[in-house]
Order: sequence, then C-alpha cells, then structure tokens
Amino acid sequence: MTSTTTLPPEETSGAFPADTRGMFLRVFPSIMLPIFLAIADQTIVATALPAIAASLGDVEHISWIIVSYLIASTIAAPLYGYLGDRFGRRRLMFIALGIYMLGAVLNSLAPSVMILALTRFIQGLGGGGLMSMSQALIGEVVPPRQRGKYQGYLAAISVSATAIGPLLGAYLTLTFGWRSVFFMNIPAALIAVVLTMRLQARPGNKGEWNFDFLGLVLFACVVIPTLLALQNARTFEVSAVPLIVGLLVFAAVALFFLLRQEKSTPSPLLPIDLMRQRGVWMTQLIGVAHGATLTAFIAFMPLYLHIMGIAPLQKVGWILLISTGSIAATSMLTGRFITRTGLTMIAPSVGLIITSLSMINFAFNSAHMTFMEVAVAVGIAAIGMGTVMSVVQVTIQTLAGRRKLGAASGSIQLARTVGAALGTTLFATVLFASLSMTDPDAARMFAGILDHGPTALQELASERREIVMGEIAAAFRNAYLLLAVVSGCGAVLAWFNPSRRV
Repeated sequence: MTSTTTLPPEETSGAFPADTRGMFLRVFPSIMLPIFLAIADQTIVATALPAIAASLGDVEHISWIIVSYLIASTIAAPLYGYLGDRFGRRRLMFIALGIYMLGAVLNSLAPSVMILALTRFIQGLGGGGLMSMSQALIGEVVPPRQRGKYQGYLAAISVSATAIGPLLGAYLTLTFGWRSVFFMNIPAALIAVVLTMRLQARPGNKGEWNFDFLGLVLFACVVIPTLLALQNARTFEVSAVPLIVGLLVFAAVALFFLLRQEKSTPSPLLPIDLMRQRGVWMTQLIGVAHGATLTAFIAFMPLYLHIMGIAPLQKVGWILLISTGSIAATSMLTGRFITRTGLTMIAPSVGLIITSLSMINFAFNSAHMTFMEVAVAVGIAAIGMGTVMSVVQVTIQTLAGRRKLGAASGSIQLARTVGAALGTTLFATVLFASLSMTDPDAARMFAGILDHGPTALQELASERREIVMGEIAAAFRNAYLLLAVVSGCGAVLAWFNPSRRV
C-alpha cells in the first residue's frame, strides 16, 4: 500500500535540465496547441454534423465522419510513440502536424460524406500523434517528481478543450459554414509547427531496430473491428447482434496473434514488457475507467437535463462549464500535490470514490433536483474525476523511463480512447436495453431524440409524455448506476496499485 515506484536508471541519472521550469515554459507553448487540437477536434466536428448532413446529404453515413477519425487516431497513437522513441519525438511531432494539416485541407474540399470520412481518416493519422508526442516531449525535460505539477496544466487544457470545442464548432458553423470548422485547423497547426521549431532536437534510441510491420497490421485488425462493434452496439438492436459478435470474435483472434507477435519480435510496436508490470496495467485500467466515466457523463448529461426539464439548453452550457472548470482546477491541485508529496494513487483512490457516490446520488435524486442542486452535484462529481489524469500520466511515464516515453504516452492515449468509446457505448446500451425491455416504442422514440433532439416528446399527448419521461428517467438511472460501478472499479484499482509514490 505504500510502495514507491521503482525508477528506471535514466530517470535518476541527473540527465534532466537543471532549469526545469525554464525548459517547461519553453516546451509548453509548443505543445499547447497540439493538445487542444487533439482533444477539441471530435467535439468541434460533432457540432457541425447536422450542417454537413444538410449540405452533403447521405445522412445514414454521417457518423463515419467521426468514426473514421477515431479509428485512425487510435491506431496512430501507439505508432507515433513507437517511432518517436526511435527517431526523436520532435521529428514525429512535425510529421503528425503535417498529416493533420493535409487532412484539414482535404476535409474542407470534400464533395461528399464518404470522401469526407476518408479524408477524416487521413487527418486522424496525424491527430493520433498530437497528444502522445506532446506528453512525451514534456517527459523529456521534466523529472518524474516535477511532472505532476506540469501534467496538471496539461489536464486543464484538455478539459478546457472539451468544453470549448462544441461552442467553437457551433460558432464557426453558424457564422462561416461547416467547412470553416476544418479550415480553422490549418492556421492553428501552422502556429504549432513554428512553435515546435523552437524545441531542441533530441536523438532517439540507438541500437538494432526492425520495424514491427506485422504488429501494426495485427493491431489495426484488433482496433478497427472493436470500435465498429462498439459503434453498432449503442442502439441495442437485435438485428445487429450477429455483426457485433462476428467483429468481436475477429478482434479476439487478432489480439491473440498480436500478443504472440509482440512477445517474439525484438522491436515490438506495443511495449509488452512494460505492460506486464502490475503498476502499469493497473494504471492503464484506471485510465480506461476514468475515460469511460468522464466521456459518458459529459456526453449524455446535457440531453438528460433537457429532456427531464431540469435545465433549458441555454443553461446546460453553465453546467458543462462547472464540470470542466472543476476538473481543470482539481487536476492542477492534484499535480501540485504529487510534486509536493510524491504521493500518486491516494488522489484517485479518494477522488473516484467521490465520483462513484456522486453518480449514485445523480441516479436516484437528479430528476427531483433544482438547477442549483444539479450544478453542485455535477461539480462534486467533476472534482473526483479531476484527480485521475495527472496521476495516470506521471505514473506510467515514470515506470517507462525516458527511453520509452513515447510508447508510454501512446499507451495512455490508447487507454483513454478505448475507455471513452467503451463508456459511451455501455451507457447508450444500458439506456436502450432498459427502454426496450419496458417500452419498445419509447426506445424508438429515444433513438429519434438522439438524432433530432427532444422535440418529438412535445408531439405526444400529455399523459403519454409523462409515461415516456418516467421510463427515460428510469433508463438513465440504470446508466448512471453503471458509471458508479465503473468509477468504483477505478478507485479499487488505484487503492491496490503498487506504484503509489514517485
């Protein structure tokens, strides 16, 4: 319970710059924009989807604009870490920004939804490296104990991007049209390129090395069907079960061969030797639990508050602002706590319990709360969620050492992405399953609400509307209880994690 993280030799050899704060201030502006672009991209584009559908048509394939980017960025994240450790992270950041800008240009010129989905895939190949390389570049110049404070700043940027993304996307779409959402990325990425040029070029790892092409192919064969299965599972349609099962079986077989490949090759794409460490895989699972809880809660909360009449749309934004502000503030405080005390896992052990209890409270009481009571409840839940991001990053980077900073950062990004996809899928599945078992018509109506907003409820007779709203409230109660369980599992993993101090 009180064990100290064992540092790799390069983490204790005094190889870090003497002026840590000065080096951070030099690196921070260079990575701030890439982090913002990586986090805000999906929420900005999601806001523009209705306008894209109205312009290009092909509504049934519109979700591929989001899914294709997610698939590409998920595959690319560990690849950038793998190549960054070998050839230098600054160089790989340039490549990521270049591909990201190319994708943005192609997106803005796309004549159809399917072409846009393809160009979004290209952009995702660049976007996958922005976050992982940014985190690795910080690890290059900041020693383990000091990383907590600085990772808190990065976490604050991440949650701020999550909140600002929908607002920025809506403003650009309404003012300049949906293509401006993609044009906006070009000057931002160009500024990031100029700032990255200020960074010192550091050599990659030396020694014999062979590119793990088979590992990359097998990894893609795991990621693509898994994400597609999760995407198809959200609406709980019986007709989709054979496809979902087939995709998951294919992914499981590919995972089996991927693990065999990574154990046998001298230069594995995935850091299997690192992932075998108890402290590492437990920390990654904490990242999955946190990503699932945070993403699902923020994604579905506005719809829930609006449907239940707790808050009109213009006030929902204030709730989101409270949640992201609380997460950002707690992330920075947690980072400073790590730097001051060296303790890591105590923060998420307590914080995720707070979040779990908050989800239980939200499940049973939120339908009867006032707007101010909801704001307080959301703020408390967000405070708990803010204790995780800095801890996960610092712990895995420290265990990995400087030679594997890229691989470590890529694995963290992968864990968060999987958690986010898994969380939203499980939340939606519980919603639709609960509604389908009690009232199939309500389930179909809820699917329409997700696509077109809650106006469909207003067309019902008042008596029927009250029944449907009660059924929706019960379904959301089950989904929030699921998040309570997921968050509680994260707290248990943090409490029993052997890597409790840096």
